[in-house]
Amino acid sequence: MLVFAGRRLLQAIPILLGVSLVIFGLVHVAPGNPIDMLMPPEASPEIIAQMKAAYGFDRPLHIQYLLWLGRALSGDFGISVFNAAPVLGQLMTALGNTLVLAVTAAALGFTLGIVFGMTAALHHGRWPDKLLSAVTTAGVSLPHYWFAIVLVLVFAVLNDWMPAQGMGDDSLPLWQRLDHIVLPVVTLCMIPMGVIGRLVRATVLEIMGQDFVGALSAKGLGRGPVLRHIIKNAAPPVLALMGLQFGYLLGGSILIETVFNWPGTGNLLNLAIFRRDIPVLQATILVLASFFVLLNLLVDIAQAAIDPRIRR
Repeated sequence: MLVFAGRRLLQAIPILLGVSLVIFGLVHVAPGNPIDMLMPPEASPEIIAQMKAAYGFDRPLHIQYLLWLGRALSGDFGISVFNAAPVLGQLMTALGNTLVLAVTAAALGFTLGIVFGMTAALHHGRWPDKLLSAVTTAGVSLPHYWFAIVLVLVFAVLNDWMPAQGMGDDSLPLWQRLDHIVLPVVTLCMIPMGVIGRLVRATVLEIMGQDFVGALSAKGLGRGPVLRHIIKNAAPPVLALMGLQFGYLLGGSILIETVFNWPGTGNLLNLAIFRRDIPVLQATILVLASFFVLLNLLVDIAQAAIDPRIRR
């Protein structure tokens, strides 16, 4: 098991290096640089040149990449071009806010998806199956940004039951501001609930149709032990999808955080794009991509622990 984990960890290193190279290259595709956008028209060429030198934009791209990568590996993501604040501080604050949303939405979405999928599979062809299949299909099909706007309209604008935006008063503990998290969490959990529910249903139905399930029942095993065997065989693909969905919750919440004005990485990324704040943009994408690679690594190790055949 340790050999498998070490091998997967070594495979993740070139992936992260490739991700960093792609991130650095993509944000430099657009012409110009943020200094030209921030400096006033009357700024002298000498002042502009000094600012570009201060941020390293006057050097060749390969030198900029190596310097940026070296600083990033040491935890130094530089200074924001827009507000001259350290990027790391802004990123850690935003990442903490996003994790609050992502972890809560993942816990709710994964739990509902597993329960709905198992219930639908065990009542295949009957009304619970049809009802829960419709719910999970709606979770996958509904555009989440549209669903967020509908929730704001119904629960905040028309009825004033929930706050529409923000995280509330920062001086209060998080548990006293839970009303601010309800609408974005419900919106975010819809997609993982639908995706996990549909996969669990399909996987459990496939396993229930295999010969070994009938053999276990024929040997006199009760419903509980047979279900445990089914769940154990269904766990690896479900775990893999859960890891992917959690990564999507971290990186794909930009529209939801914008709708609810939630100060997370999605909102930070959105602002960095419009401001052409390259240091913030690079750092945010790199950290989110690293989380995604790390989650896949942990899921692979968890799958190998459940199913030893994967280690071969």
